[in-house]
Amino acid sequence: MADWLNEKAPIARKNAAEVVFEDLRGSILSGQVPVGSRLPSEEKLARTYGVSRPIIREAMRSLQTLGLTRSRSGSGSFVISTQQRSELAYGDISARDLDEARPHIEIPAAGWAALRRDAAQVRELLHLCDQMDAHVDSLKWVQMDSDFHTLIAAASQNALFARIVSESRDAMMQQSELVNLLAHRRVASNDEHRRIAQAIAAGSEADARAAMADHLDLVKKAIARITQA
Repeated sequence: MADWLNEKAPIARKNAAEVVFEDLRGSILSGQVPVGSRLPSEEKLARTYGVSRPIIREAMRSLQTLGLTRSRSGSGSFVISTQQRSELAYGDISARDLDEARPHIEIPAAGWAALRRDAAQVRELLHLCDQMDAHVDSLKWVQMDSDFHTLIAAASQNALFARIVSESRDAMMQQSELVNLLAHRRVASNDEHRRIAQAIAAGSEADARAAMADHLDLVKKAIARITQA
């Protein structure tokens, strides 16, 4: 373990989470870091890779989602497998459950948002699209992605849709992190988000529903490719 970590060098800030994640995942899948090993602390990994602790935290969450590591309270993270599991989970919400539920909530929410949104919500949706286009920082992008979907649920003026999306935020952010790290969908997602926002701005229920359905379907397919890899 010590030799493995000593070989690492600080990495460039751009796409830092992706680089850290791929390096850690590769070390685990290759057996270089065997099952039962305790990974170094966030602080030590951050110092070794030359990145912030939130970047390390993002990479570690995705390793857990893939079933490669498990966090033990007060003890750290341990390698539990050198093979990715086929059934992913975001905390206590399975990937299957999230994929099945989102279309039944977010597609109608987008349609209602097109009919019920106010001018301030339209401005904020389009502003978030501009911000996501401009940001390369993965942590900030994931937060804005979450804000985007939460705002649409709020704009639907359906309290139940808004509550479910809000309560699912952590799982949706973990899904977004994983898809960004493994499927490289950020640019495509930006285009899909803008289509959704423009349909809502235009007041087109049908177009908003169709754009959200396309987006969620592509995310689901990306997750399926990750689990089959």
